[in-house]
Amino acid sequence: MKPNIKACGQAMVTAMVNAVLAVALMLLVEFAISGSFQIPETYLWAGLLIWVVIFAGQFWRQRHLCRSCDTPSESPDPSR
Repeated sequence: MKPNIKACGQAMVTAMVNAVLAVALMLLVEFAISGSFQIPETYLWAGLLIWVVIFAGQFWRQRHLCRSCDTPSESPDPSR
């Protein structure tokens, strides 16, 4: 259970950072085009979708990494 919680936390932070950066970039482009900082609802939905996709991918990846780090290696390397 603990690797899943750790993976969830790390995936959530990664997804949130990426989603915030994506929405900020969309707003910057919107400001460059229109000259106003009005936030269209579509950008918020796009940010949520970005968060969900990145969270799912990162959760799967982090869970796999956490599980592989927790298992003891079968043959220790004598050179270390």
